[in-house]
Amino acid sequence: MKKISVIGSGYVGLVTGTCFAELGNQVACIDTNQKKIDDLNDGRVPFFEPGLEELVSRNSHAGRLHFTSDLAAGIAQAECIFIAVGTPMADNGEADLSYVRYAVRQIAEALDHDAIIVNKSTVPVETGDMVAALVVEHRRHNINVSVVSNPEFLREGSAISDFMQPDRVVLGVSNDDARKFMLDLYEPLKARIFVTDVRTAEMIKYTANAFLATKISFINEIANLCECVGANVLDVDRREMRLAIAYPPCRPRRQQGTDRARLR
Repeated sequence: MKKISVIGSGYVGLVTGTCFAELGNQVACIDTNQKKIDDLNDGRVPFFEPGLEELVSRNSHAGRLHFTSDLAAGIAQAECIFIAVGTPMADNGEADLSYVRYAVRQIAEALDHDAIIVNKSTVPVETGDMVAALVVEHRRHNINVSVVSNPEFLREGSAISDFMQPDRVVLGVSNDDARKFMLDLYEPLKARIFVTDVRTAEMIKYTANAFLATKISFINEIANLCECVGANVLDVDRREMRLAIAYPPCRPRRQQGTDRARLR
């Protein structure tokens, strides 16, 4: 059992905190929105996700999951602090990291013991460096903090299963102690775990998002083309058909004359 705090009780933060509690850890979910905290303490989840309300209720009653708006109290004994705040797109198209910076400053000012800070939010490359620098700048005690990048790959509607049965877990770590702690934390999931450095983990998340956007744009264009020619896009996009196109079966080589005849 590990003691974990999660800053931000939105979609990613609440699912992450609740699932870690379900695995037997002591979890404090922290949010500046007092109404949201009051609702969660009363068993009301602020958004719909299949199975989440039941998990929140079970772990709250078991004493493994707590909700508070008091950040100092929420991280008082935390070994690991996840940052899961929003990073909306700014007017210039860049990620707005103001919520991340605010959370890190609050953590640094309140933390009085060594801990691991984990970026769970989707953030640009080098954000881990920024977090480390902010901790040094704002800390009030002589503490050592390790920064980890652990990007999320949760889909709305299947977030619980995505967390509990992940396709992969990506860990960007800065030292061996953080690596061991994070591996122990995720060990119960028996998942494929990829350990790398912090910047590479941040880049993996952006690459995954970009690839997903590319696939969506591609199939939308295929759908437009199918509509023009009268084809069925659902059949075109069937998984087995895509695999057949990607990996065509090997066929015996025909004689050149036969091939030419077929072409005519």
